[in-house]
Amino acid sequence: MSLDDLSSFGIDAERGFLPPKDPLRRLPPEFAPWEDVAHDIGKLIVAGRLRGAVEGLPRLPVSAIEDEGAARRAMVVLSYLGHAYVWGAEGAAEVIPEPIAVPWFQLAQRLGRPPVLSYASYALDNWRRIDPNGPIEIENLAIAQNFLGGADEDWFILIHVEIEVRAAPAIRAIPAALGAVARDDADGLAAALAEMEASLAAMIETLRRMPEFCDPYVYFHRVRPYIHGWKDNPAVPDGVVYEGVGAYGGVARKFRGETGAQSGIIPAIDAALGIVHEHDRLRVYLMEMRDYMPPGHRAFVQAVEDRSAIRRFVHGAGASVRSLLAVYDSCLRRVEEFRSIHLEYAARYIFRQAGDKRANPNSVGTGGTPFMPYLKKHRDETRPGPFKQEDADENALA
Repeated sequence: MSLDDLSSFGIDAERGFLPPKDPLRRLPPEFAPWEDVAHDIGKLIVAGRLRGAVEGLPRLPVSAIEDEGAARRAMVVLSYLGHAYVWGAEGAAEVIPEPIAVPWFQLAQRLGRPPVLSYASYALDNWRRIDPNGPIEIENLAIAQNFLGGADEDWFILIHVEIEVRAAPAIRAIPAALGAVARDDADGLAAALAEMEASLAAMIETLRRMPEFCDPYVYFHRVRPYIHGWKDNPAVPDGVVYEGVGAYGGVARKFRGETGAQSGIIPAIDAALGIVHEHDRLRVYLMEMRDYMPPGHRAFVQAVEDRSAIRRFVHGAGASVRSLLAVYDSCLRRVEEFRSIHLEYAARYIFRQAGDKRANPNSVGTGGTPFMPYLKKHRDETRPGPFKQEDADENALA
């Protein structure tokens, strides 16, 4: 596939990794039992009746879901029901009942992702525009599906949605930049990198707004508990059984929880700019997170990783085209700034909070891995370094 054809990777030129059409608001009427329970998730959790409601659901055939948008909406609904079932009462559930386990698995197979709440269902497919004709920006967005609900939960997700749309110019700039390198066009590359840098600045502007309506205490105790997975989680050390899923043979499965690391933005930009992280636990984890991305998105990241020669080209031309090196370094500094803010939020929203439950520890991320030392290390590895002659030599030999 050509990187110039973003749509072949499920990427929209104006929306980036967000779907090209606004997410479906509700499934067809025959799936009303799922939608009705999903609509009342928060109330059922508070009443202690969520698990009973899920267990009482009829078995509905996903073969009736033909449209891609409906399949993604169904994945949102079942993912929320599944996580609410596991985490929505005292003591984690170790078996997901057949009425949702089987269709959840079938949809996951169709969409190329594991049957667990992933970033695609939590953010990419989980929003609506208040004014359907207005822009995709946080002041015109609402969340389609919640757990307990409230401003903090909504804001946390909506920040990510706006970051995605603000990242679209950066993603769009990647094939333009690679094309410029192939043509030996320093000016074209500089223009593409300038577009990427401006997009990164807009993403940072949105990320800095997280504290406006998302309080660290509320996030940790009311939002975060429901997005954990069942891999490396002490509350379910053996994983979770998907009842009735023949392919699993009754054996418990372990899947990571939802995390922004499952977005394609930063991995694609890292790949384009030639940012390489040393082998460590976080790098292994981040590679694993690609399995939770929509298949087209992870294929795009891999294709950029395989083809990008931007770093070599920039450093090879650096001595003669200083403006190119300057805009490249500006992109690196923006990525470093983005990672610094994320590191600050990880400390404020998670690490400094009191983890009072085994299912919601403050020393690991929702994906189930220790994060603080590695986030700092990966941030530091992003910093622009001095021009090195060996980079120019490598470019000359390429």
